Amino acid sequence: MPESQNIEYKESWRDEYLKWVCGFANAQGGTIYIGIRDDGKVVGLTNGKRLLEDIPNKIQDTMGIIADVNLLAQDSLEYIEIKVHPSSYPVSYKGEYHYRSGSTKQQLRGATLTEFLVSKTGYRWDAVPVDSIGVDDLDKDSIEIFRREAVKNNRMTKKDLSISNEELLDHLDLLTDGKLKRAAVMLFSKKPGRIISGCYVKIGKFGEGSNLQYQDTVEGSLFHIADLVIDLIFTKYLKAAITYEHDVRVETYPFPREGVREAVYNALAHNNYAASIPIQIRIEDEAMYISNSCILPRDWTVETLMQTHRSVPFNPSIANAFYRAGYIEAWGRGIQKIIEACRELGTPDPEYSVLGDDLTVKFTALQSSPEKMPNPPIRHAGGMDGGLADKILEIILKKPDITQSELTTELAVPLRTLQRAIKEMKNAGILVRVGGNRFGHWEVLR
Repeated sequence: MPESQNIEYKESWRDEYLKWVCGFANAQGGTIYIGIRDDGKVVGLTNGKRLLEDIPNKIQDTMGIIADVNLLAQDSLEYIEIKVHPSSYPVSYKGEYHYRSGSTKQQLRGATLTEFLVSKTGYRWDAVPVDSIGVDDLDKDSIEIFRREAVKNNRMTKKDLSISNEELLDHLDLLTDGKLKRAAVMLFSKKPGRIISGCYVKIGKFGEGSNLQYQDTVEGSLFHIADLVIDLIFTKYLKAAITYEHDVRVETYPFPREGVREAVYNALAHNNYAASIPIQIRIEDEAMYISNSCILPRDWTVETLMQTHRSVPFNPSIANAFYRAGYIEAWGRGIQKIIEACRELGTPDPEYSVLGDDLTVKFTALQSSPEKMPNPPIRHAGGMDGGLADKILEIILKKPDITQSELTTELAVPLRTLQRAIKEMKNAGILVRVGGNRFGHWEVLR
């Protein structure tokens, strides 16, 4: 019997053939024979009994499905039969979706993948339920970041958020039939890589050409990444030009902070995570490039993005949570805000380009880029930002028992920025914490 839509022959077993199992499960089902040549002749196996144990475990561990695996024999030659049943549910192998078409296996990508998922479940990619992770497995710090940002940006009230984490996730439409949606895991799990690889951000500082000077990988939940990545870019990768206006210190960065922030958050919200490719941020002296995998709506072009357009999120569940946190807009105004930020700083408008499934936005640096200036930024008290330190001390002197969470709200800065400033103040002998985090208080030493 020749190979067909439902039959595949392999002379020996390789773990990559799990992709064929995935393809059959997502199509009409089928049978894979191990130990048989393409012409249907049995050549036998020397490790049939071991494969009889290994293959079922590998199928269940990587895809969460069960296949019938049998050890058969013909003319004293053993071979393996793997019977795969069609799944009513999308099956992925390490974040990849494969499909059996005719006698070939295809990996589903882009619009084809989206159509497949919708046809199978009615769900978008980020709304597919996850079996192996529950609400208690999520990162509580990431949920607190959401609560803080939602209140600070007036997208939700404290009363709205005075509910349990499970109720909050349900309110955000991140639960379906009692199970977490994939979006919930990516937004709030410390290790979203458990369900999809490529869910992180790579940042690199480049010199001439391919000269990579240093780099960072920012991992964790999407809210953790969003809370950290902008601060990291503007504290580690960029230098500000320092000027003084009426004795007030002014820092001017070569790229618009609000524009970069909007572009990064848009990339996090609209990235095609099924491609398993991280968001990449390339920083040079003269330009910054932010790239992510993206599938534009049908008939959309770069020109469509630059014009007034409606909001069509690729990941509706992720985008909704980002909107509630105040990270993105709901009216398709993100790119317009980026343009306005560039013009306010005095840099050229951002440039968008699409190559295949990759969307890249290029920021051009301000001509008076501080990397070209002879004097480095002025730092205070062992590297501290003097302005932030003064504000922290002013608040603490009025309210010594204030918590770090309350400080971030009053100062409107990320928690990590505050923690870094307080650490530097402690090291400089300016500030000390007496007692625990909950019932202690601050003391200003000098």
